[in-house]
Amino acid sequence: MCGIAGLFDVKGCKIENLSKKLDVMNFLQSHRGPDDQSTWRHKEEFIGFAHKRLSVIDIANGCQPMKDDNGNCIVFNGEIYNFKDIRKELGEENFNTNSDTEVILKSYAKWGTRCLEKFRGMFAFTLWDEKNRILFCARDRFGIKPFYYTEYKNIFLFASEAKALLPFVDRIETDLDGFKDYLTFQFCLDGKSLFKGIKELLPAHYILIKEKDIQCFRYWQVFYDIDFNHTAKYFSEETENLFAESIKYHKVSDVPIGGYLSGGLDSSIVNLNASAGIENQFAAFNGRFTEYEGFDESDYAQKLADFCGFNLLFLDIKSSDFIENIKNVVYHLDYPVAGPGSFPQFMLSSFVKKHRKVMLGGQGADEIFGGYARYMIAYFEQCIKGAIEGTLNNGNFVVTYESIIPNLKTLQKYKPLLKEFWAEGLFDDMDKRYFRLISRNNTLNEEIIWEELGSYSPYETFLNIFRAENVGKESYFDRMTHFDFKTLLPALLHVEDRMSMAFGVESRVPFLDHKLVEFSATVPSDIKFKNGELKHLLKIALGQNLPDIIKNRKDKMGFPVPLVKWMNKELKEFLHDVFSSKTASTRPFINNRKVLKSISQESEFGRKVWGLLCLELWQEQFHDREHYFKSLIKEV
Repeated sequence: MCGIAGLFDVKGCKIENLSKKLDVMNFLQSHRGPDDQSTWRHKEEFIGFAHKRLSVIDIANGCQPMKDDNGNCIVFNGEIYNFKDIRKELGEENFNTNSDTEVILKSYAKWGTRCLEKFRGMFAFTLWDEKNRILFCARDRFGIKPFYYTEYKNIFLFASEAKALLPFVDRIETDLDGFKDYLTFQFCLDGKSLFKGIKELLPAHYILIKEKDIQCFRYWQVFYDIDFNHTAKYFSEETENLFAESIKYHKVSDVPIGGYLSGGLDSSIVNLNASAGIENQFAAFNGRFTEYEGFDESDYAQKLADFCGFNLLFLDIKSSDFIENIKNVVYHLDYPVAGPGSFPQFMLSSFVKKHRKVMLGGQGADEIFGGYARYMIAYFEQCIKGAIEGTLNNGNFVVTYESIIPNLKTLQKYKPLLKEFWAEGLFDDMDKRYFRLISRNNTLNEEIIWEELGSYSPYETFLNIFRAENVGKESYFDRMTHFDFKTLLPALLHVEDRMSMAFGVESRVPFLDHKLVEFSATVPSDIKFKNGELKHLLKIALGQNLPDIIKNRKDKMGFPVPLVKWMNKELKEFLHDVFSSKTASTRPFINNRKVLKSISQESEFGRKVWGLLCLELWQEQFHDREHYFKSLIKEV
């Protein structure tokens, strides 16, 4: 786990001050690798790599940038969990270290870009092929590890974090299409970022640069080819086997491991399985809010810790922590994505750093197995529509509305969302309805100066993903989960990576093993979502060994933050100062005076003010400090 960066002149010309520029990139990513740092420059100085290391595998010999005997060089961030298997296939005698970094080098020498098909893990790397004069950049299948790039005056620049590229762009400006994506979803689509000119390499893609030619390719896709030939028992047993295999790989580490434990189903499954056999060395961590009722789920986490026999450490998070740290949260995010969960993740990571380097979490289960309440909201509406129109048996509805009724208690706390969702467009087409359900701009009005944002429509990009050919038309449930898998999940992984790496902590996500994901995509929806029960297959396959009080929970809320309650009390003065500052009052595209007026109108779990607060703090941290980033070239 590390921070990687580099520069490459695509015309083969010498890059002026290359050493200094690499040092700047390392400096801006120093938090990602507290254990070591180094740079590599080609003898002709048209290319150079920078690396910050967090030592987890082969601590003594895994330093980077790493070269092989052919003059190839690599910088790598992440873990190849099956690297020992690949070593055996390539021949143990051919290796000089025990690191997975060397495995990538040797795999590329053997299989070229097809080496990506061999890897099980989370990764982002750049490899220079000296003989063929090719730059090869790749990112893992799910986007667990980040990779940003830009082009400036014939120079291709890349980094783990966008902030490491900012000293080299002409101006720090907002990408308007990315901005509209953010207002709609609170994340960007299609490789856009909020920084004009800085792109994100999409998950499961790689870049090849040769002779001035830059090409991007996709090397993996999940296909929802539904298997109707097996029983529910088969799917349950196979899910259990694949997850056990994933846990085995994710526990590989030369340092002690721990787990994030909320007390919900997903994190409990991970911690139960990860701690097995190492209970005395394993530690779990829980962040809780105790200032208001309904935001502390630590009792459930403690029950699992007692059940499994491992140690559980708690962190109490307060409103004062928000005021002191939210600007740092936004800085480490590079640009805001997803919801308020980034704040407690930041706080918990700062606490974890004192105890563990490697942590396991439950990210990904909701998108793979169907865990979001909105799936039931959207599906229930379409079932009612199908019953009225007499189309329940046309292939689109694999769960009837009658069978969903017993599980509607899950929606008890979502009545405000239901009211807003059904206020407009009821019984419209499925794609329009799901777009409305996930859209965050339904309540944005005078706060945004829409006419200045251009003609780009996030809805069109949404449709291209929602109607993707790799998902069968007959399953509404698969279309919803697939869209979130392709968009929301990378945004959540963005948060997972930045908040943990802000403190040099490696976060692993065992549900995101590609063999498990590929298999899950073949499971019929009426097994995943039986009788409208969210994550039904997950509970049957992996939840049976959990305490009943956790397995049968109906009130799990993710990582709830009492943000709206704080806004009207503890954060009132802070928010007023942020939105009424001289710079805030002159922002393009946003009317922050209108934002101030809307704070008291925010619903209990609303995200409007949160999203606009993050945008203002983002502009403070980056746009208003453009001179600082530019000055680093001179100072470092």
